[in-house]
Amino acid sequence: MARIIDGTEISRVMREELAKQVAELRDSGVTPGLSVVLVGNNPASQAYVASKTRACEALGMKGQTLNLPEDVSKEELFAVIDRLNADPAVHGILVQLPLPAHLPYKAVLEHLHPDKDVDGFHPVNAGLAFVGDPRAFVPCTPAGIMEMLRRESIPTRGKHVVIVGRSLIVSKPLASLLMAPGPDATVTLTHRHTSDLASYTRQADILIVAVGKQNLITADMVKPGVVVIDVGQNRVPDESSPRGYRMVGDVDFDAIRLKAEAITPVPGGVGPMTITMLLANTLQAARQARQARDLPGSPR
Repeated sequence: MARIIDGTEISRVMREELAKQVAELRDSGVTPGLSVVLVGNNPASQAYVASKTRACEALGMKGQTLNLPEDVSKEELFAVIDRLNADPAVHGILVQLPLPAHLPYKAVLEHLHPDKDVDGFHPVNAGLAFVGDPRAFVPCTPAGIMEMLRRESIPTRGKHVVIVGRSLIVSKPLASLLMAPGPDATVTLTHRHTSDLASYTRQADILIVAVGKQNLITADMVKPGVVVIDVGQNRVPDESSPRGYRMVGDVDFDAIRLKAEAITPVPGGVGPMTITMLLANTLQAARQARQARDLPGSPR
């Protein structure tokens, strides 16, 4: 029976650590500030944004949400971002996705100043992360997975890590992080359309699944002793739940738990780590802003 990798508990410990670091930075005269831009009235996005703001405030950071109407123009949105880019009290900016269809989300994300892109999606940060520059903001979910592996003492050096998924948000940056000096993993990147996917997943010492398809990975697709990180978030109807649904991941948790060495649950696995790493990135942004203030002309 696999041990459960408890992302909720890891996140709790990390937030205690971050709160102390935020207090130290505040004592030096800098209070980390995160601004979240929310376009429209998507209930799920509203709830997620509210949880980010509460998490900021719990750590002693400044958190604010800017609510914009569903029909906001690109020019109006860019004007809001320009104002946040120029505000020295704002260290991190996050534009909540998804955006309405009329807004070009890539152009919107690229309009953020890289120094405030705490989601890590700007091409400048993607490039810096790829070459291992410590100034880069790494996307929060991959960063959270790396932190989970480290804190759970799961060895990666020389291990075969198979990632199922190919997104720019999770899988591609995660592959780069795992192959870097230090983790030193051997990485195979696959996706749901990979021919004979099971032949790859059975080779995995560490299997990371980030597709968004319930039961994509079944017990016959993994080897005994595997470590499974399930990033999937899928809603399943459940009349017994007050919300009318429950969340499940991309792997058959109950069956695979009987074969695996360790596994993350859904919910309570990778999810809590994502917001925690957003807080860590905001703290990093504030520190780098203070350094740039104290050392004018410092490179970025």
